[in-house]
Amino acid sequence: MYAHRLALLCSVSALALISACSSSPPRMETSRGGPVANEVQYGNVSGIDVVASGSRGAGGAVLGAVIGAVVGNQIGSGTGRAAATGLGAVGGAVIGNKLQKRNESDVYRISVRLDNGSTAAFDYSSLGDLRVGDRVQVQGGQLHRL
Repeated sequence: MYAHRLALLCSVSALALISACSSSPPRMETSRGGPVANEVQYGNVSGIDVVASGSRGAGGAVLGAVIGAVVGNQIGSGTGRAAATGLGAVGGAVIGNKLQKRNESDVYRISVRLDNGSTAAFDYSSLGDLRVGDRVQVQGGQLHRL
């Protein structure tokens, strides 16, 4: 019985760690016939905006509540078990929400005016050394400063 509980706890913990470490690749939006996947194009950085990432949802709180409820359910018996499950769910939700907020960061949206007249926007987690007016190469959805 103890081994079953330990295996369940380890599985849920591993799932939580994997989902917390996942990230999405840079996103590229284009307008008016922007770059094709492997086509090389050139342009100038026309704007850099900071986009808040606070609208990602409540995944951390939900996952924390589930893990907290599972751990709380392993404690006690009868009404004590029900109370521990409830407290575990609430505590897990609070901790999961705080962890999610700690891992969220702002995203930089870099707008590029391409030589063909179209505009492309790229989202990156770090700005690097790019500045407005810099000459860049766009290839495969990635920016390269020239």
